[in-house]
Amino acid sequence: MPTSSHRYRGTSLTRTKSIESLIAAGETTHGRLRKTLGLGSLVALGVGSVIGSGIFTFTGTAAAGLKFDYPSIFKAPVLDLIISGRHAVGTFGRPGAGPAISLSFILVAIACGFAALCYAELASMIPVAGSAYTYAYATLGEIFAWIIGWDLILEYAVSNMAVAVGFGAYINDLLDNLFGFHLPMALSGPVLVEGKWTGAIFNVPAFVLLMLLSWVLVRGVKESANANSTMVVIKVVAILLFIFGAAGAVKTSNWHPFMPNGFGGVLTGGAIVFFAYIGFDSVSTAAEECKRPQRDMPLGILITLVACALLYSGVALVLTGIAPWQSLNNDAPVANALKALGYNRLRLIVTVGALLGMISSLLVFQYGQARIWFAMSRDRLLPDLFSRIHPKYETPHISTWIAGFLVGIPAGIWDIGTLGDLTNIGTLFAFMVVSAGVIILRRAQPDRPRSFRVPWVPFLPALSMLCCLVLMLSLPLETWIRFFVWLAIGLAIYFLYGRKRVAGV
Repeated sequence: MPTSSHRYRGTSLTRTKSIESLIAAGETTHGRLRKTLGLGSLVALGVGSVIGSGIFTFTGTAAAGLKFDYPSIFKAPVLDLIISGRHAVGTFGRPGAGPAISLSFILVAIACGFAALCYAELASMIPVAGSAYTYAYATLGEIFAWIIGWDLILEYAVSNMAVAVGFGAYINDLLDNLFGFHLPMALSGPVLVEGKWTGAIFNVPAFVLLMLLSWVLVRGVKESANANSTMVVIKVVAILLFIFGAAGAVKTSNWHPFMPNGFGGVLTGGAIVFFAYIGFDSVSTAAEECKRPQRDMPLGILITLVACALLYSGVALVLTGIAPWQSLNNDAPVANALKALGYNRLRLIVTVGALLGMISSLLVFQYGQARIWFAMSRDRLLPDLFSRIHPKYETPHISTWIAGFLVGIPAGIWDIGTLGDLTNIGTLFAFMVVSAGVIILRRAQPDRPRSFRVPWVPFLPALSMLCCLVLMLSLPLETWIRFFVWLAIGLAIYFLYGRKRVAGV
């Protein structure tokens, strides 16, 4: 184990932690996680986190286009405010991609690929739990590591709250299709929506699901990965059944014109579906539990992105072929299109696929959230409680249960959908930090062995950062304000607790 003088470089806020010490911390008996994951499990984790119920919703709305209501400057995107000022306030329509939404998915996959390549290089070099938090500690310094770790906690927690809230609605739809009844809304809906009481008591399905997933995660990484892999297989089969089952009803006339709103519509559709790809970075949180991280981490991240791009594009092509693209602007475009065709059995399969998509996404993000807390605790930025390892299962059990309750209780009370943009801004910020980390390490440690290398550095990582910044600026002003408030709270905790604790090492 490196001595204290060898653990850090620099002083105070910008001190970095050496890669050797980060790796050594993962090899100690006290903080060791069991290495059980292979390439198949990593890909399943990635696909499980990326493909949720959004594949059955984003596709239709991006094809048909959306109307955006910006009643105040707080609701308007920052980029629009910069360009148009107060003229950005109002109601606007943005044309969809039409059948070319499949092309939008490919273009967005390429854009995400820039960040994915950066994650792949750092994950193979630093095979330690913590993902972007750990990479920031090794490249940018402690203050940036804290900011990104605090940001990732927000990203994973809010994302899972939003997904869990909708679980009760999907369960009721499934029960109604199968048995003709559903749970009372008092026990399956949010208690508060936009600050107003709905009459519900508690969203029981959301809470129970998160408790069950926490139990599975505590039992072991291998068991969790097996459960996730099973759900991912069923989910992918459901998607393939839709693609091939509905292909016979495709009318090629629905694909003409292929780009009804030109290439501008394709770009607009891409901006809408970009966030459907968020989650591939969760693969990197499993680096410390991967048996061959130098080889499998880059492959896992890149295969995830390619596989999801192909599935998204396949669904887009079939959906715009079985229904006119103008009719797809609704909450359940796939289910409604199948209902119009009389394909009720296939519609049921799609519902099951959407449910499993939600469950596997929740499982992976709860897994990733506990690993972020674990890594920050092991670095003494959070209390030791979060890095305790279960003596039998060799998992961070306390972090896992705390994460379960901190997500499950709010998901049972609030409608978290209005906070969904916080997940997007947090993720994009993490992408920027990782891309910057590649450039910094290439300059600081050019001779360090790299099993995977990002091509065209610094051009490609810089392009990744630019894409992320543009997308961050496309989010509403109120999202930026909430994001800065969250970071301010985190910085207060860092200066009052974490910084002093690390200094005492």
